[in-house]
Amino acid sequence: MKLLLEILLSVVLHPIAMILMWINLLMRGDMTTFKKLVWLLVSIVWGLGPILYILVAEGSLW
Repeated sequence: MKLLLEILLSVVLHPIAMILMWINLLMRGDMTTFKKLVWLLVSIVWGLGPILYILVAEGSLW
């Protein structure tokens, strides 16, 4: 049950955080297009991290 809750939290909250980060990224005028693209790619990889940690490494959030 705990694992299911952890997966649901990761699957629901991380995409929301990524979308909010992308909106913030698009609105920033102090960054070049290249830096924005790099952060976009980093956010995709970073967003998958917790899900992979739970599924592959048998990790837990608490």
